Formats: sequence, C-alpha cells, structure tokens
Amino acid sequence: MRKITLFFVLLVSIGCISQNKQILYNFTSIPQSLLTNPGLDVKYIGFIGIPFLSGVSANVGSSGFSAYDLFAKNGVDFNAKLRNVVFSTSRKDKLAINEQIEVVSGGFKLGDWQSGSYVSFGMYQEMDLLVYMPKDYAIVMLDGNKDYVGKVFDFGDLNARGELLSVFHLGFHKNINEKLILGARGKIYSSIFNIESTNNSGYFYTKTDANTIYEQVISSNVMVNTSGFTNYTDYYSGNTKSDILKKTLLGGNLGLGLDVGLTYYPEKNMQFTASILDVGFIRHTKEVRDYRFKGYYRHLGLTPDFEPGSSGNGIYQDFIKAIPLDTLNVKYTTWRPIKFNTSFQYSFGDGRNSECNCLGNEIESKNAVGAQLFAMTTPRSPLMALTAYYKRQIFKSLEMKATYTLDSFSLKNIGLGLSTTIGKVNFYFLADNLLEYRDVAKANSLSFQFGLNIIFPDKNTPY
Repeated sequence: MRKITLFFVLLVSIGCISQNKQILYNFTSIPQSLLTNPGLDVKYIGFIGIPFLSGVSANVGSSGFSAYDLFAKNGVDFNAKLRNVVFSTSRKDKLAINEQIEVVSGGFKLGDWQSGSYVSFGMYQEMDLLVYMPKDYAIVMLDGNKDYVGKVFDFGDLNARGELLSVFHLGFHKNINEKLILGARGKIYSSIFNIESTNNSGYFYTKTDANTIYEQVISSNVMVNTSGFTNYTDYYSGNTKSDILKKTLLGGNLGLGLDVGLTYYPEKNMQFTASILDVGFIRHTKEVRDYRFKGYYRHLGLTPDFEPGSSGNGIYQDFIKAIPLDTLNVKYTTWRPIKFNTSFQYSFGDGRNSECNCLGNEIESKNAVGAQLFAMTTPRSPLMALTAYYKRQIFKSLEMKATYTLDSFSLKNIGLGLSTTIGKVNFYFLADNLLEYRDVAKANSLSFQFGLNIIFPDKNTPY
C-alpha cells in the first residue's frame, strides 16, 4: 500500500516546468510574443488570433528522473526502479507540467503609423503545476523508519502547488521616441481549481538507548489549501461542465496581475529588451477547504504501532488526538510565479536595402544573434535559464529562430522555431529539446508551441 501511495505521489508530482518560452520571446513576427513582453517592437497594424488555435503550448519536465527510469522494459523489477528513482533524487529536484491555450486574442495600432501606439487583448486558459521531490516522505513510504534510527525526517519536503485558471488581459504600448518602446498589460485571473502546500514545517525522528527503549517524536505543522473542489466532493448534483465554464468566465476565485516590458535600441542594429510578467495574486474565497496536520506527539517505550485496529490501538488514539487531521474553511491568497526576461540582440545583413528608421525600430536585417536570461520565482530557489539564439529571415514570408538553452532540466536543450506569413495568414511552430525526440521516454524535458493568426501588415510603413 505504501508503494502504491508513493507511486501516486510521484505521478502527481509530474508538475510545472519553468514556463520559459525562449523561442517565442522577441520573435516579433509572431503576435503571441507580445505575451512575453508587452513592450515588444510590433511591425503590423493589427492581428486576430484564430480561436483556440492562435496559441497552444505545453511543457513537461523533470530534473530528477525520466519516464524511462520507471517504465523501461529492461528486466528490472518496478519496485527496484522506484527505489532507484527515490534514492537518486534530492529535495531540490523538480517535476513539472505547464499547458496554455489561447481562446481569443487580437491587437491593433492606434492612429497612423507615426503614432507608435498599440493595444492588444485576449483571454487564455492555463494549467500550472510545480512539485519538488518529497524525498523524506518517499523514504518513509518505502521503508518505514526501522532502518533510520537517529535520522530526522523533514516534513518541509512537501512543497507543491497547482492551478487551473483563465486569464483576461489588456495591453498597451507606445514608442516613446526613436529608441525606446514601453508597454504594460493588466490581467484578471479567474481560478478554476487550486491546490497549494508550500509552507510546511515539522520533523519526525526515532532514537534508542542502551536498553532498547525507543523515543519517537513527531512535530507537525502541515497545511494543504484547496479551492474549487468542494462542489465535486460534497454530494454535488449540478452540471459540471456549466460550473467549470462559469468559473472560466470570471466566476471563479479572482485576482489581479500586471506585466511590464520595454524595447530599447542603443544603436540601430543593437537591441535590448526586458519584461516582468505576472506580478499578481489570486484571493481564494469560494469553495475553500484546507487540511491541517498540526501538533506534537512523543512516545517512549517499545516501537509503537500506529495502524488503527492493531493491538496498540490506544497508542494510535493518542497519536490522532495529539496530531489530528483538521478540515478548515480558511480563505487564503496565492501569488503568481513572477517571470523575468531580458535579452540583447545584434542584427546584421541588409534585408530590405533601406536605412530608414522612421519608427525607431530596428533596421530590417536578414540575421540576428543574441542572448536571453530568464528567471522565475518558486517556493524555494528561483528557476533560471540562459539562452543563446540565432534568427534569420530565410524568405520574405519565412523566419527561423534557433536556440541553445542551459537550465536545471537540461544542458543540451536545442530548440527551433519557424514562423511563416502567407498573405495575411501567419502560422508558427516552435519546439525545444530536439535531441530528446530520438527517445522521448528518456527526455527530462520537452516543450512545443504552435498557432494560427490573421495579420494585417502596415502598408504605410516606409520600408
């Protein structure tokens, strides 16, 4: 039973990758890159995203193990594989899923081409799950504490958060002068489901003396907050689909957020960008249920049996009185993971035989090289990634971006993105970790993005 429980914990732990979209970032021919920097240098008068197809992305990753480590058909017993995974990972290892689907999107310039002002708007659905490896919990589930006398198990190893939400957003940016573009985007979050357990503390240890008298001490302060689930656990008789749709359309637990960004040209062929995304929160007041294990228990004597119905049932009763499971209804606030991007780019190779920089935008060049830094807050240490990239305008209607990224999930992350605009139809496809596609089961991280938009080029732009 303990091994089944542990396996379930590991499956649930396959949660959120760093949400780094390094291929999409500053890929200006793709309208969705505005979501990574509201101060983007936009080169079209407007766009409309194809509903549910304009922006689809998924990221899956693990810094500790791959699916192959658990499910490889190599003659090794599954229990042995499970033990290998548990004992080869640390509490710093992360397991992750992030998924995003853009429902509606659009944008347009204000005034003529000289005004340099741009408005964008939209709504997308996102699922985000981040779990750190619960190392000490996993050891106890596998082996119990018999062989770990003297070891202190840390209850703070349980650190997880997950959310399904919709986001409504409205952005504005403006060319301040020939070199500087500033932008901001306001967001309203509507949380559909949330689960979070990130500030846990406590310990469990067993020690013995020369007379084989055991002392066992459990000190626990563990809390799991949830919202959005109670309707489906308490004799729910409503319509699940309509209920979830209502929560999606601003009927869930609400919050506010802000993105800011800029693009700056120190020289005509040099570009600096930066953005800070999702500075915001969600206040959980509806369908809230919290589970708390809080208390202190000390047993001195022979090793107790905490199983209900055992011969030591009195010990079990003392234990659950000392550390009860309390079900609460306490409102709580969650903070969105803040994401930071910055990049420097150098462009070269004449693309359109024009030196006009009338909008303060970069000279149209066939080639560009650059570097991007990404960071994201987590309940523990920030997630970081460093990317080097090369962009090339292959044809007038086809642009390519190749990336090499170093992060905590992989040291050999090679990505490729293609964006093509034929007439007014823009299609793009971006994929990371291309080398891992040779054997997906062994991959520690994979991600892809694609989308379809209608773009309205600015015919008055003097290029």
